[in-house]
Amino acid sequence: QVQLVESGGGLVQPGGSLRLSCGASGFTFTFSNYVMSWYRQAPGKERELVAAITSISGSTNYADSVKGRFTISRDNPKNTVYLQMNSLKPEDTAVYYCNVDLRGTRYWGKGTLVTVSI
Repeated sequence: QVQLVESGGGLVQPGGSLRLSCGASGFTFTFSNYVMSWYRQAPGKERELVAAITSISGSTNYADSVKGRFTISRDNPKNTVYLQMNSLKPEDTAVYYCNVDLRGTRYWGKGTLVTVSI
């Protein structure tokens, strides 16, 4: 059974940094064909894609609102994907969710809250 567990959220001041982690179980990064993504959902707003990374090429893509500030990466031996978030803004406040598209089936984590405030 595929499970995703996010961690690393918290309260940070504007301009600060956080690193989110998503630990995956139930499949092996190295031998799987997948796309792993970070989404976020702010209060009263729809869930939106923040960043994604593919398994085979390792190519990445980002929402325009986070380009140049956020970096998605993976650690295959640890079956973990990270989201490094720098220069955080109040508008980055949201619950951040990890998602994997594994051979056409999508799985979600429960999310971790990021609050950017003075």
